[in-house]
Amino acid sequence: MALHQRVQKLLLWGAHLEALPPPPPPRAPPALKPLIDAIAPTYHRYDAQAMFFGNRYRSGYWSIYLLSAIAVLCAVLPLALGWDSARHALHPYAGLWAIAEVCVIATVSSIYWLGHRGDWQGRWLTARTAAELSWYMPMIAPLIDFDMKGGDPNWYLRVFEPDAHLRDADEVAALCAQHEALAKAQLSGVWADPVFVAAYAEWTVATLEGQRHYHHGVAARQHALLHRVHGINSVLFALTAVGALMHLVLHTLWLSLVTTFFPALGSSLHGALAQSEAYRLGLTSERLEEELADAIARIRTTAAASAAGAAQSADAARSASAAAALKGSIRGALESILAEHKDWNLFVRPHRLPLA
Repeated sequence: MALHQRVQKLLLWGAHLEALPPPPPPRAPPALKPLIDAIAPTYHRYDAQAMFFGNRYRSGYWSIYLLSAIAVLCAVLPLALGWDSARHALHPYAGLWAIAEVCVIATVSSIYWLGHRGDWQGRWLTARTAAELSWYMPMIAPLIDFDMKGGDPNWYLRVFEPDAHLRDADEVAALCAQHEALAKAQLSGVWADPVFVAAYAEWTVATLEGQRHYHHGVAARQHALLHRVHGINSVLFALTAVGALMHLVLHTLWLSLVTTFFPALGSSLHGALAQSEAYRLGLTSERLEEELADAIARIRTTAAASAAGAAQSADAARSASAAAALKGSIRGALESILAEHKDWNLFVRPHRLPLA
């Protein structure tokens, strides 16, 4: 478990997070299995990279914010403990707090330097984009007419409007070109097979259900984290106010510790929370959960219509229209997911690592 996950787990200790029942595992149509298996190693490689650099980046800014508060604590503790007084028995060791403060500041600077030098954020976003797009490649493949000549190597640009976010994904374009022959061979004439159409719709729904459950969990966790940190900050602010008022009557350096460290800790928690975009993530995940629920309902409706059209094979126009509607509903669901990922990417990219 990464540092940022441990910190958030500690902050959410005792919080009740509402979870949905686990969805059934997706069962891919046999025609798509070879394509899924061929793409899986590349997806897992990008996903592992995204997890690695994402954990480093997020743990990095949580560390920077929290260590900054600890640096304040190291600066104030010698005064609160009385070690700064020449009459105190531990006065010769007072300099150790200054050394500790310097070490903490050096650690903060090192994390900042390593994060920028290693481009943790940029490599995280690039790998996450490649992982997302490679994950949905088998789902988008049946929507493409591979017999059409002169198509863009990137399958996404054949289905959706040209977009810089998709056009810049060179790794995905190369992956699409690498597996185009396999996809063309596996998916030739599949839309004339009602068994494939039904299995494809069912697999898509199960996959989207998994995403809906994931975003439900993200929304619940981010809202709980916001509530918990705001509660902690309210307590810290109240204690700071009480300490400041008591300072008018009691002149003790321990009150100086309260009125110095508690605001620093509250600011650190607030800064890390703002950097993590907890509020936006919670709202976006809530919205996407609703959009996916609507998309799943549309896919189920159009899949039923497609099955009914296939049953009346004499009505070729109706069958083709039902298949086109199913393609459109799946395309719409994917469009919502990709739009959310693009917004997340563009919103997070300017943040970089803060030097708190």
